[in-house]
Amino acid sequence: MDVDASQYAEMSREMSTNKDYLHLYDRGRDYLDKPPFLFWVSSLSIQAFGANNFGYKLPSILFALLAVYATYRLARLLYDEATGRMAALILATCQGMFLMTNDIRCDTILMGWVITAIWLIKEWDISRKLPYFILGCVCIAFGLMTKGPIAIMVPVFCFASDWILKGEWRKLFRLEYFLGLIIIGLLLIPMSIGLYQQFDLHPEKIVNGKQGVSGLRFFFWSQSFGRITGESPWNNGADISFLMLNMLWSFLPWIFLFLTGLVINIINLVKQKFHIYQYQEWISSGGFILAYLALGSSHYQLPHYIFVVFPLAAIVTASLLRDIYENGRYPRLCRILHPAHIFIVSLLFLVTLLMLTVVFPAGAVSVILWVIAFAIWLFIWFRRRKLKGKILWICASGIVLINIFVTNHFYYHLLQYQLGSQVGRFIKIHNIPADSVASYNVHDPLNSISFYAGHMITNDSPSFNKNEYILTMNYGLRSLQQKGLNYDIVKSGVFFKVSELTPEFLNPNTRDKAVSDYYLVRLK
Repeated sequence: MDVDASQYAEMSREMSTNKDYLHLYDRGRDYLDKPPFLFWVSSLSIQAFGANNFGYKLPSILFALLAVYATYRLARLLYDEATGRMAALILATCQGMFLMTNDIRCDTILMGWVITAIWLIKEWDISRKLPYFILGCVCIAFGLMTKGPIAIMVPVFCFASDWILKGEWRKLFRLEYFLGLIIIGLLLIPMSIGLYQQFDLHPEKIVNGKQGVSGLRFFFWSQSFGRITGESPWNNGADISFLMLNMLWSFLPWIFLFLTGLVINIINLVKQKFHIYQYQEWISSGGFILAYLALGSSHYQLPHYIFVVFPLAAIVTASLLRDIYENGRYPRLCRILHPAHIFIVSLLFLVTLLMLTVVFPAGAVSVILWVIAFAIWLFIWFRRRKLKGKILWICASGIVLINIFVTNHFYYHLLQYQLGSQVGRFIKIHNIPADSVASYNVHDPLNSISFYAGHMITNDSPSFNKNEYILTMNYGLRSLQQKGLNYDIVKSGVFFKVSELTPEFLNPNTRDKAVSDYYLVRLK
C-alpha cells in the first residue's frame, strides 16, 4: 500500500539487487529517514522468495508472531499462565495487528524487538542469569536499528517506573548496564559506519532541502528527540490526544477494556500513595503511560506510532480480565462491559456487511459466507454464556471472523484503485523497458510502481520521443494533444490514494467524483 509500505518494499528490492547493505537508497536517491534493519531482512527474504508481496511481508509477519510469543512469556512472568495466554490472544487479535501485517512498515518488527527485550530483561531481573540480559540488550540494539531511540526508551520506561514505585532504587544502578551499553554500541557500528560514509563524509549532499546534514546526528537525535524540541521540520500539528483517539479503532475490540484496566491501575496506585508491593507490577501500565507521553509530545505523529506499546496494553487488558474471571472482582463493571462488547462486535459485523453489499458489492457467495461467519460468532456467544471468559471469546472470535472479509474482500478491492501497483504489474507483464517509461503531470506518489514493475522507474521528465511510454492524467493527455503528439493508449483506468479514504470514495454513488483517470500511452 502506498506510501510507506510500497516505498520500503522497493528499497528492499533495490538493496537485494545492488547488494549494498550499508547505504540506503530510494529509487536511486540517498535515503535518510528510517534505520536499515527492515530493509536488511526484507531484502534477504526477497532474494529467497522473489520481489513479491510474500517476499516483502514474511519477515514482518514472523516478528509479529515473535511479539505475540514474547507478550505471553512476559505476562506469564508478571501474573500466571492464563493471563499470559489472554495477553497473547488480545495482542494477536487487536485491529492494529491485522493492519500492520497487511500494510507492512517498521512498527511490526519494532514491536517484536521491544517486547522481547522487556521479557528477557525481566527474566534476568528475576533469575539473575546474565545470558537473558545480554539477549535483551541485543534485542534493544536491533530495535534501534529498526526505528531509532524509542527501542531503548520503552524498556527504560517500563523498568524505571516499576522499580521506583517499589522503592528498588539499587536496581537503577547496576554494573551490568555498562556491559549492555557496550553490546548495543558494538552492534550499532555497521549502521553507524553506513550513515557516516553516506552523509557525514559528504556535506555537499542536499537532504530534505539542507546541506551538511549529519546522518549520525539525524538518527540519534533529530529524527526522534528533534520532533519534540521542534528541531525537526516534520510537524503535522498533532496534539497529546492524537494517538489515543486513533487507538479507539486500532485497539478494537479491546480498547474499552484496556482503558478500564488502566484507569483502575492508576486509581489503585493513588490509593496506595504511589507505592506498589512486590507481588504487583507497574511494568505494563507505567511503560505504556510514559511511552505514550513521550510519543504524544512529538510535533509529528501518525496512528501507527503507538503500536510499539500494544503488547503492554494487551497485558493491562489481560490483567483486568484475570481479576474479573479468576478473582471474581468488579461484578457491577461486568454488567456494563459484557453488553457493551457484544454491541461493539455486532456493530463491526454490520460494518463488514456494508463493505460486502454497499462499498464494494460482492456476489451471493460472499454474503452467504458472512452469514455463516456471523452464525459461528453467535454460536460462540451463546456457548460461552455460562462459562468464564465470555468477553474474551466473543471479542477474539468476532474480530478474527470480521478481518477475514476485511483482508480478502475490502483490501483486495481497495488496492485495485492504487495507480502504482496497477501500472507496475502491467509494465512487468508486457516487458516494457524501465528506461522507456516516464510520468507526466501525475498527482500520485507512485511509490509502488517500481516494486511491481520489478525495476526502478524514476523518470518524471519525458523526452516525448517515438516509442516512449508516458503515464499521465487528463490534464497531461490534453497537453500531449496540444503538442501535436500522436499516441496509442495501451492502458487506462481510474485511481485513488487508497491510504486516504473519504466518504465520497466509499460511497459507490459518488466514487466517480473521488477517483481520477489515468492513461499509459505509447508515443508514435
